[in-house]
Amino acid sequence: MSRPLIGITAYAEPAGWAVWRDVPAVLVPRAYVRAVTAAGGRAVVLPPDDTDADVLRVLDGLLLAGGADVGPERYGSPPDPRTESRPDRDAGELTLLTGALEADLPVLGVCRGMQLLAVAHGGALHQHLPDVLGHDGHRPAPGVYGSHPVRFAPGTLAGRVMAGVDRVNSYHHQGVADPGGLVVTGWADDGVVEALEDPRRRFLLGVQWHPEHDPDPRPVAALVRAAGGRDGPV
Repeated sequence: MSRPLIGITAYAEPAGWAVWRDVPAVLVPRAYVRAVTAAGGRAVVLPPDDTDADVLRVLDGLLLAGGADVGPERYGSPPDPRTESRPDRDAGELTLLTGALEADLPVLGVCRGMQLLAVAHGGALHQHLPDVLGHDGHRPAPGVYGSHPVRFAPGTLAGRVMAGVDRVNSYHHQGVADPGGLVVTGWADDGVVEALEDPRRRFLLGVQWHPEHDPDPRPVAALVRAAGGRDGPV
């Protein structure tokens, strides 16, 4: 049986390699590709492109990757000075997400991807969590992941996928304030939303942490299983 094709939304950022520096590039951290491959899938990198969602015809699942902030104009808020958005990613990923929802394609949103899921379903974000929480534990320092306790609602997709897990990593300064039409099924110990889902769909899950950087990346494995038409969350 062929491997499920998993589209991973990509960054469009200046990058450097070999002798090249600050070259405009389309890229994703290799950790995403490695996690998809380890779960039995085949990764396909999707550059920002809001022309159409035709690529979904050949994909079995969609992974909305992390990255810069979702533009606050997408949920009707004025921008905070600390918000750094990428309009090209917002436009391209919302185009893909709309098409994926119409086709009931399995979707996993990671960090920014979970926040985009909330916004696409009519929700809104906290633009700077330290202002809300009084601490910066979810992004303790540039390039440094935090770690915190987490709990999941029993009997939910997140609860089944993450059974037995009580701690996750963390690297974000924004968070979900309003889940819109989605259901909150995971929380950090300080109340930050850690998981969203839509139980009416075949597989629609958002996680605020970075499972691709976890030695046990269960949400990615669950996406690949759903994309391959296999039953069960893991």
